[in-house]
Amino acid sequence: MKTILKKYILPAALLLSVSSCKKSFNELTQNTNVPNSVPAALLFNGILTSTAELPDGQKEVYDQYYLYNYDYYGNNRYDFGSGDNYYSTLKNVTVMEQQAAATGGAAINPYEALGKFFRAYLFSKMSLEMGDIPMTEALKGLGNLEPAYDPQKTVMQQSLDWLESANSDLGQLIANPSGFGTGEGATLKNDIYFGNDLKKWQKTVNALYIRLLVQLSNKASDADLKVPARFAAIMSNPAKYPLMESAADNMQYTFVIPNNYYPMNPNNFGQSGSRKNMSSTYVGLLTSLKDPRVFVTAEPARDLVDKQKQSPTDFASFVGADPGLDQGTMYNNAGLQKYSFINRKRYYSTYTGEPSIQIGYPELMFNIAEGITRGWAVGSAETFYQNGIKASMASYGIPENGTFIAYFYRPGSDDIQASKNYDAYTINVAFNEYYNQAAVKYETGNAGITKILQQKYIALFRHSGLESYFTYRRTGVPNFTTGPGTGNSSRIAKRFLYPNSERTANTKNYQSALQNQFGGNDDINGVMWILK
Repeated sequence: MKTILKKYILPAALLLSVSSCKKSFNELTQNTNVPNSVPAALLFNGILTSTAELPDGQKEVYDQYYLYNYDYYGNNRYDFGSGDNYYSTLKNVTVMEQQAAATGGAAINPYEALGKFFRAYLFSKMSLEMGDIPMTEALKGLGNLEPAYDPQKTVMQQSLDWLESANSDLGQLIANPSGFGTGEGATLKNDIYFGNDLKKWQKTVNALYIRLLVQLSNKASDADLKVPARFAAIMSNPAKYPLMESAADNMQYTFVIPNNYYPMNPNNFGQSGSRKNMSSTYVGLLTSLKDPRVFVTAEPARDLVDKQKQSPTDFASFVGADPGLDQGTMYNNAGLQKYSFINRKRYYSTYTGEPSIQIGYPELMFNIAEGITRGWAVGSAETFYQNGIKASMASYGIPENGTFIAYFYRPGSDDIQASKNYDAYTINVAFNEYYNQAAVKYETGNAGITKILQQKYIALFRHSGLESYFTYRRTGVPNFTTGPGTGNSSRIAKRFLYPNSERTANTKNYQSALQNQFGGNDDINGVMWILK
């Protein structure tokens, strides 16, 4: 027995020991009990979740839709901090593309095509917030820890090119679904927006394409960007560039129970229901147009209804606070019920609220109407304009002709979910009567563009992050008000700061970018290229 142990068992143990010593550090530290690679489909799902911009945050304040009246929860100042940092998400986009290629995806595959979409979506969004950003040399990990900054023009031009390519790739995949690889990497899965429908994704790609072209309106004459030509090409070839046809094509984040609640829900009503109130920028625009959407998104100021005895369905009973108002004064007025609060029935009475639109059909309609009005393509701008208004109203359950019920919460009630605590009012609507108002009906030229942008602002309430801020910054529509409450010397800031990590980890390139753009200062009032 001793001989056997010496001859067979001990050498085997020594062999195992020697073999183990030859393994690299990475091999020795790898946990074989958990997955060491992530499927493209799982990465895709995470990217979709991490890019969603949801309501009830500071971006709504910067859009002047909704205001903090209590400083413990936040303020209405334009003292911008750092912009969004999507580089970790973009690294996942890169890995998603690699995993798709490694698991059966051909050179063209769904993950590769949508990878281009997300690159355009996220790089352009960061650039619109901050200006020049690292792009070409970014996402290389240890290969380049100090990436140079690309000029904003380069970022936007590359984003347009990515969208052009993404549209082409998706068109080929849709036309020949079995012709581009086999296996996991060739099949889209885990899609929380469109249920893996590539046709809807292609429409979303082109909606973003149109959005970026409109955001470049100040650069329409740039020969490199070819903004009008690109816009005209999209509009003249619907077979090649399919566009959203209705709200059913919206890229929207839907809330479900019990996994993810709408940010406003019965659980937090007592804590935050009165800590914010409506803004006069939004409510004042609605009431000036006698717009029935105010009855769905807001409630009348109770002081006017209960003490001054005004009708709760009188447009004059809806009052938003001036965003520039001192916050202490706003708090006192809110406590006296002098302002409209957000409609509790729509936004607080359930756990699912409304879907949060990231890129949607109403916005697309207004963007197309703007492009045509600017002379970039032929077509009926008025038709697209009307379609946008109708789609926005329909999203609130407002018919073109007929009635709907408005619900207003009764102050002092004990249950935000109970129907008995809401007063109900029948509202009559007629689209043509609304549309034929001088302040609404479409017209050509700059006046028409102003009306288009006002309607887009109304339609984007609670949706699409900073799009309304970007539109105001580009056009001055609608009029954003300032004052002591908005800080920044009563100015609307024009950009966000770069992330703190850039100052410390990419110092040379960070300083060079500031010198090239803003005289060496990371200035929130600096004017970036796209605005010049």
